Amino acid sequence: MLIVSETDDLHGTAMAATLREHHGLSPIHLDLRDFPREYGSFRLDRLGTTRSMSHLIGLDDVRSVWWRRPHLSAVPTGIRASDDAFRQAECDGFSQGMLWSIPAAWINDPGADRTASRKIVQLETALRAGFTVPETLITNDPDEARSFAESRPGPVVYKRTGTGRAEFAETRIIDRADFGKLTSIRTSPTTFQDYIDATCDLRVVWVDGVEWTVRIDSQAGVGRIDSRLDTSVEFAREQLPASVSKSLATLMGALGLSFGVIDLRLGRDGEYYFLEVNPQGQFAYLEIKTGLPLFRSLSNLLVHGDGAVPEY
Repeated sequence: MLIVSETDDLHGTAMAATLREHHGLSPIHLDLRDFPREYGSFRLDRLGTTRSMSHLIGLDDVRSVWWRRPHLSAVPTGIRASDDAFRQAECDGFSQGMLWSIPAAWINDPGADRTASRKIVQLETALRAGFTVPETLITNDPDEARSFAESRPGPVVYKRTGTGRAEFAETRIIDRADFGKLTSIRTSPTTFQDYIDATCDLRVVWVDGVEWTVRIDSQAGVGRIDSRLDTSVEFAREQLPASVSKSLATLMGALGLSFGVIDLRLGRDGEYYFLEVNPQGQFAYLEIKTGLPLFRSLSNLLVHGDGAVPEY
């Protein structure tokens, strides 16, 4: 078992503990930033292939991989930017290629994970899967953004378009005072979307067909626009309507994801609106809040290929 994540990743540490407790397995934990400080080798001959990293044991025995929070290699910089770019490409080509060549069960497949993390791909696929999606504009054109905000019948929110590990940026409602700042989107394409007046938010942890749904009473606290801002409100186990579950299964299948964390919003009009899916989203706090066996479910998928937890 291999977990590719940051050394200090809470989810990686919790998963390692779950695998030891419930499956008697001690996973390998790899932070890709350890390369090229550590030595790595890939060898191919007529007998097959071997892989090694100097600080790890057992790469060739890996049968499943949790592609949790991968980084680029941590390549020391030099004097010339072109030389730095060359070394970075060589190191990433080696470390990623060596890992991706492992004939294991991947959660998620790195190619699918990368494509599905693009918000535009998600929204287009969710719409085709039958979800209701808020009307959206993603642009770096200030004039088009202003026109969109002014033309909508209700409030419009704006939020990040990318999924990198930049500083946290909350979702906010745009008002006229913000129009003068829209020139900043020229170099930072931004997502503008109809604000959904909600009864609650829903966060769904999808484990290869097993859906664990949590209802977040977001409208009772300061997270009315962005539920991430307030975890003091009530969190409760929930079940999705069959039609929404069907759309969810279609979406995840089309994206090629066996795991993901999906954000939905239940509008006051009774519609379940799709907001986004994070192929490796945060979910530990949901288990803490509700007692749902989320780590157990994912560990079962990693070990047995099935995320079901029999006692649930």
